Amino acid sequence: MTLRRDGAADPISAAWNAIREGLRRDCGARTYDGWLRPITLGGFDADTATLRLQLPSQFMADWVQTHFAERLALAWRTVLPAVRHLAITASEEGARSARAGEIPAPALIEEPAPAAAQAPTGVEVAPLEPRYRFENFVVGKANEVAFNAARTLASADKVAFNPLFLHGGTGRGKTHLLHAIGHEFRCRHPAAKVIYMSAEKFMVEFVAALRANETIRFKQLLRAADLLMIDDVQFIAGKESTQEEFFHTMNEIISAGRRLVISSDRAPQDLDGIEPRILSRLSWGLVADINAADLELRLNIIIKKLESLPDVAVPHEVVMFLAKRISSNVRELEGALNRIAAYAMMSGRPIDVEFTSEVLANILRANQRRISIDEIQSRVSDHYRIRKAEMTSARRAREVARPRQVAMYLSKQLTPRSLPEIGRRFGGRDHTTVIHAVRQIEKLRQSDAELDADIRLLTRQLEN
Repeated sequence: MTLRRDGAADPISAAWNAIREGLRRDCGARTYDGWLRPITLGGFDADTATLRLQLPSQFMADWVQTHFAERLALAWRTVLPAVRHLAITASEEGARSARAGEIPAPALIEEPAPAAAQAPTGVEVAPLEPRYRFENFVVGKANEVAFNAARTLASADKVAFNPLFLHGGTGRGKTHLLHAIGHEFRCRHPAAKVIYMSAEKFMVEFVAALRANETIRFKQLLRAADLLMIDDVQFIAGKESTQEEFFHTMNEIISAGRRLVISSDRAPQDLDGIEPRILSRLSWGLVADINAADLELRLNIIIKKLESLPDVAVPHEVVMFLAKRISSNVRELEGALNRIAAYAMMSGRPIDVEFTSEVLANILRANQRRISIDEIQSRVSDHYRIRKAEMTSARRAREVARPRQVAMYLSKQLTPRSLPEIGRRFGGRDHTTVIHAVRQIEKLRQSDAELDADIRLLTRQLEN
């Protein structure tokens, strides 16, 4: 295969200069100088859209492939979409040295342990998912606080909060953020011990250590982590011995100045069956929730997902159809996109609303049972002990106006109804009244803990 450089060298070189600037900024001088600066551009094959990146040794090529392949590929696709694939290899001189048994090490920093040794041996932990990076996490109002907190904990030299507690319903991106934290932290600290595991796995490993009489080793291995991430902590509810070990592990990590990230489907105060001292410790740090994605965020998620499916033509009306009809969680939305793309390729049919409705019939039926404004008004009225008729009345007394604003806010968050339609359902009010109510409640949630707790409770009751 002939590698073509004609006409491609200039844009590729320009793109590489931009990408290197980003890598230097994001990964820090030590990592960049030791592992990424030595990369040189090889040939570009326009037929396969593959660019070859070369390193001085096979060892370095393997390390960069393991730790940076996904990040580099994403950067190239973003800066220069003509480059679709990367081949990371040793230069010819490096390959000859490897065949001769010479493995030159990077000159500027110590060699970090290979990827398999980043977590302490003896504890079976889940590997970090290469796809889950900060770069491909779509940010909106529903998740921006959690995203910013996660990025700060992963990248800052010092953080003002520890632990970070992320919570939200299924499929909202908690696990994505945990893996992204791990990737970013490891990028900045290549030799760091990073452990990601589910709370259920924590429990299984701890019980196994108990049975094998190796609890001391288990404790030492976990507490040596520079970054410990525990997913779905709600699964240790009611497990007394596991909670005891979890509590001491938390204390050890935090006291040693290492970083801890916990996720759950609920806020700490809503976790049943978890010891109060653990809940108190979790609340010491930063608690960040991930709310249900609104229409704008769902649209952006679809658009981002379609960037990874360049050969799939999805018209705007189908994008809007999906964003409006599938609102339960992001995971289901992405799965629906993958499904229609696969069916379209297999059948050769164009993707339109009719085709989408046919392919996703089961998913759409499951999403038909949507929360209604009437349900919201009933639930809020019961919670605040007012008559439901007050939702549409002209009364402006605080004991009526505030629950009405809460109901408008929830109608905007939990239903696909437009602002004018929501206004009509609240006694024929103008859409500007709804906008004011939504903004007022959003503002109050930041300062009024009781109101925030009310809205969380109401949201959970309505969604369930």
